Amino acid sequence: MRIKLLIVMILAVFAAGITFSIMIISNKNISEVDLVAINDVVKTAEKNWGKVSEETFHNSDIKQPFSIIDQLENVIYQTPDNHFNNLFDSIKNRDTLIDLKQNNEIVGKIIIRNNEQEIVEQMKSELVTSISLIFGLLMIISILYIIYLYRTLLRPFQQLRNFAANVARGNLDIPLNMDKNNYFGAFTESFDLLREELGCARQREYESNRSKKELVATLSHDIKTPVASIKAVSELMLMQAKDEKVIKQVNTIYTKAEQINLLVTDMFHATLEELQQLKLTVSEESSEVLVDMIENVNYDHQIVYDLIPQCIILTDPVRMQQVIDNIISNSYKYAGTKITIKSQINQGYLELHIIDFGSGISEEELPLLFNKYYRGKNVDGKNGSGLGLYISKYFMENMYGQINCYNLKDGFTVVLKIKLA
Repeated sequence: MRIKLLIVMILAVFAAGITFSIMIISNKNISEVDLVAINDVVKTAEKNWGKVSEETFHNSDIKQPFSIIDQLENVIYQTPDNHFNNLFDSIKNRDTLIDLKQNNEIVGKIIIRNNEQEIVEQMKSELVTSISLIFGLLMIISILYIIYLYRTLLRPFQQLRNFAANVARGNLDIPLNMDKNNYFGAFTESFDLLREELGCARQREYESNRSKKELVATLSHDIKTPVASIKAVSELMLMQAKDEKVIKQVNTIYTKAEQINLLVTDMFHATLEELQQLKLTVSEESSEVLVDMIENVNYDHQIVYDLIPQCIILTDPVRMQQVIDNIISNSYKYAGTKITIKSQINQGYLELHIIDFGSGISEEELPLLFNKYYRGKNVDGKNGSGLGLYISKYFMENMYGQINCYNLKDGFTVVLKIKLA
């Protein structure tokens, strides 16, 4: 419909131009000669010969410029728009020459100027002007239509192309804003709905994958603690067992526990990069829950702890159990001594000082203990991934607490600072 309208407009401009040109030509009929008016001028000149003036031809109907001369080519009268030079130029210009007579004698001549060339030049000028106007108008219409096409067709197409490129790159946050009145308007809303659906689908997939990885990471890490306990109990039983059959069975238990530990470690490494998404649910709890957490890892009665002050703490019991398990298992593994836990309330925190009596670590290693995968120089021959303290720090900080460590003269201490409610 819009293209048809443009064609109609162009044809209308052409028709107007042709009509205007015909009108110009019609108004400039160069072959038209008013014989009656010329005859009237001749009679008037002959009648008033000797006293010809401007008033003589005041009421004349002749339209052509003319001059009146005598026999000596002196100009007696000429119209304001005419300039007589001589008869030779008049004949050369094909002017009309009419004799004036008095008593049957030629006394002068009327020279009616042939202005055909001037009329032609004027017609050319007017035609050029009209054609220029027509083409100028057509150019303006064309420019306006090009702008219209750009806004309604080219620019929307460019927006669609950019939109498709963003979707292909996975950038689904940029909406497709477009006027529904353009040629692509019928598809705009559908494309934008497609973008939203793709974004929702990607978010659902992301949430699903995250949940799976969180489950794998949580389970794999939680499994390591009871496996470590099984290994520790197996070692204790091996030290106490006398019967060879019992020793063989306990060795089998220890070997299988070690296999499980290695498999769980591999599984944990596969999901390690998603650990930052592990969820915590911090709530207000009584400090008495810490007693149960300590007892859960005190399977060989190697832990001695003071009475924990009664207070309300901010913690996630599941994650706090993991933190305590990590620290106690590290003390069992690397120190191999009894463990003492001291507690106190200090500046808005309940502090647990977990102390072993091993050789500790070098001072230059202390700042590195909580880095991912870092293992100290005292780990030779001992299994581990260097993740226990890294995870513990992550959990403590997300429970609004802190964790740090330092050496003693005869041991090593890890301090857990648990936020009071």
